[in-house]
Amino acid sequence: MSSSVKEFVDSGEGIDEEEFLSHLEEVQEETKALRSSAEGLENRGGKLDGLPVSVKEQICTEDFPTTAGSKILENYNPVFDATVVERLKEEGASIIGKTNMDEFGFGTFCTNSAFEVPRNPHDTDRVVGGSSGGAGALTAALNYPHIALAESTGGSISAPAAFNGVIGITPTYGRVSRHGLIDYGNSLDKIGVMSKSVYGAALGLEIIAGKDENDFTTVEKEKGFVERLEKDVKDMKIGVPKQYLEFEGMEDNVKERFEEAVERLEELGAEVERVNMEKVSRKYAVPAYYIIAVSEASTNLARYSGMRYGKEGYPEGKDFNEYFSEVRSEHFGEEVKRRIMLGTYARQAGYREKYYVKALKARTLIIDEFKEAFERYDILASPAMPIIAPTFKEAENLSPAETYAMDTLTVGPNLAGLPHASVPMGFSEGMPTGLHLIGDHFEEQKVLNAAAAYEEGSGHDMAVEV
Repeated sequence: MSSSVKEFVDSGEGIDEEEFLSHLEEVQEETKALRSSAEGLENRGGKLDGLPVSVKEQICTEDFPTTAGSKILENYNPVFDATVVERLKEEGASIIGKTNMDEFGFGTFCTNSAFEVPRNPHDTDRVVGGSSGGAGALTAALNYPHIALAESTGGSISAPAAFNGVIGITPTYGRVSRHGLIDYGNSLDKIGVMSKSVYGAALGLEIIAGKDENDFTTVEKEKGFVERLEKDVKDMKIGVPKQYLEFEGMEDNVKERFEEAVERLEELGAEVERVNMEKVSRKYAVPAYYIIAVSEASTNLARYSGMRYGKEGYPEGKDFNEYFSEVRSEHFGEEVKRRIMLGTYARQAGYREKYYVKALKARTLIIDEFKEAFERYDILASPAMPIIAPTFKEAENLSPAETYAMDTLTVGPNLAGLPHASVPMGFSEGMPTGLHLIGDHFEEQKVLNAAAAYEEGSGHDMAVEV
């Protein structure tokens, strides 16, 4: 069966359940992308009528455990569906399982899960990208129509999309409800979609987007992403931030693929210019992002204290400090503990003004710089990740600071709450690379149109045999 979501939706043909489940089992053996899976498919009618949909472990589902990749939530079984899951089910989606992730979303490579670490289907000795790594690996490996619900805080959709050679769309902050999402950073988290095609990503986003009374940050904006999807960049002005290509650590082959992608966009009718954007550089965006993100994360994770939420311990004979510390030390992973400590430090009296407040001011300057750029350009473009997916050994040898620097290209648009997509732009050393397309607030349609035009015009075949 074709893996095209469009062909599946247009044809109205169902999926052979036995064949699909057999293939899903093979994919799971190869990639370890799933944390839990369904025993069958459900045909519900609606626009999607049985389309297989996977859900990141951070998003609540009443039919599957939701652990956010952490042992502290190992036994958590939600009694409700997140709004995005409800909306997909209402349109006939068949939820096939929950995809593995970095614990609470903390990671660039998806090697921080408390459970199985997913493997890249293009090369199982390599990482899948984080934190929505399971979603990226499953999307790349499944040879059936499928879309994945993922989530991004600082690049957690774009990174795995680039490393696995699939489409990943991150919407404007407030476009999609976060009700039912286990928070990382409240002012940064965004639920988006991954698919093998721009059409699939557009369809998924169209269904999950919209105002939700359970999330006061959501707004109602024009959707119709599929109906208005145009594979055309003629008359589009595309800016390429110089700072995104001039930092240490960018692999030469990735830069070459990007230059080829830019040339292709020009051939398709776009006008491309280099633009100076100093504030989005690593010097400002990376520290601002990590200070804000870990500060919000340390606050959100305070609820997991062995009392009302998550795993409990044995409090007899212990004061509250000793008890809380024991539960959290046992059930949180190393990266979670690191970010709790950093976030708590940044918010302490005496340091708050020096770090947290300064980071918020830097964020405002970054947003202003993006808004100024969008007065001249329809889209901003860069590589999605500066490197190809590293091997597990290479990732292990990177220091935390070196790992955080890998997010240089993605943290800026996430800090600003801008819509962006990673689109496959060919291979380097046999591994996928991603083209990053960034739009102004609520300009998802422009991003999707540019992505669709490049997708059709590039001719890249990212198929994986599993």
